Amino acid sequence: MAVKRIAAIITAYYPYSHADVIVTKFLRGIPTDDGLLPPQVEIASFYLDQIHERDVGRELAEQYGVPIFPSIAKALTLGGAELAVDGALIIGEHGDYAWNEKEQHLYPRRFFVEQICGVFATAGRSVPIFSDKHLSWSWEQARWMYERTQELNVPFMAGSSLPVTYRRPWLEYDLETPLTEAVSVAYGGLDAYGFHALETLQCMVERRSGGETGVHRVQCLEGDAVWEAGDAGRWPKDLFDAAIDKIENKKEGDPRVICEKPVVYLLEYIDGLRTATFLLNDFTTGWAYAGRRTDGHIDAAEFFLAGDPHPHFSYLCLNAQQLFLTGEAAYPIERTLLVSGALEALLDSRHRGHVMLETPHLGVSYRSYTKPPQRPSNPRPQGAAVEPFRPDEAAQRAKAKK
Repeated sequence: MAVKRIAAIITAYYPYSHADVIVTKFLRGIPTDDGLLPPQVEIASFYLDQIHERDVGRELAEQYGVPIFPSIAKALTLGGAELAVDGALIIGEHGDYAWNEKEQHLYPRRFFVEQICGVFATAGRSVPIFSDKHLSWSWEQARWMYERTQELNVPFMAGSSLPVTYRRPWLEYDLETPLTEAVSVAYGGLDAYGFHALETLQCMVERRSGGETGVHRVQCLEGDAVWEAGDAGRWPKDLFDAAIDKIENKKEGDPRVICEKPVVYLLEYIDGLRTATFLLNDFTTGWAYAGRRTDGHIDAAEFFLAGDPHPHFSYLCLNAQQLFLTGEAAYPIERTLLVSGALEALLDSRHRGHVMLETPHLGVSYRSYTKPPQRPSNPRPQGAAVEPFRPDEAAQRAKAKK
């Protein structure tokens, strides 16, 4: 059987960028707890939207014999006139793109999908697409991406590494688990890391009784208003404490004192579920989830990440690879659609003065899959293989950290 050929459609490719921690694994091997696994698909072409000042994409393309094309269409046709690849891997993260007044990074993910789908429509057939992280910063664009890929019968999967990273202790809900409240705890920027934080929550609560119903309304709060909302009973303090307790990388002391600029994303779902997602910079660089079942039982776990060679991205790669091999998504694209829309609404709430916003457009209902995606079997990395360094890579990485 011929090896599946994949076009990598990339915003920018430099050390520690998402292209580096994803596409490089498809070139060199995927480091896992079971060792360095050879990729089962072949990166057949690159499209680089920008050439970063610390670009390594061109060097790696030359090293591995991957042609770089000047357009997305040419990357998918391998320079010809017909669709010539078996899948598209979109890395629409990092690069010199504008920010808007809501602190959203305006990556061209919709444009990438639009170009890819144009090739599919002309060809009269579609191949799988995996797109890293959000669908788009804009609900209108995200919805278009969803509907266009549905129209063309594209096997489509998107999202980040958080849902498929290590969990400590291991926690996975059975389908139809009855839940009443849930929280996730994270850190980082409102947009890029806010997506991670909401997805950490959504990959758990979507398995509740009745399946996902969509979000009824949202509100973003910052500063003292975060803790005041807790005092008013708008988010559950015991779940917050349970999640915090599981995080390894945190400061000693009370986050209510340590955090100068806390943020909480409050969501009320159509079926009555209430959730809160916290960004606690200056207190933690970890991730956690806690949820309450209808009988009062609390579940909590850390979503554990690691450094080089970023093994949590390895399991994202394995699930993307499975999509390319089988044409079947490991988890619903509707999850990414809902989280993308919820995040935009939350940043709208903040921009309008932290108001509560009704979100009738977010009535995205779906069922989580019975078969779980590929995930690590251990609660944290156990001797994952290390990727070999590039020539002068040590200097590049040292420069990247400055």
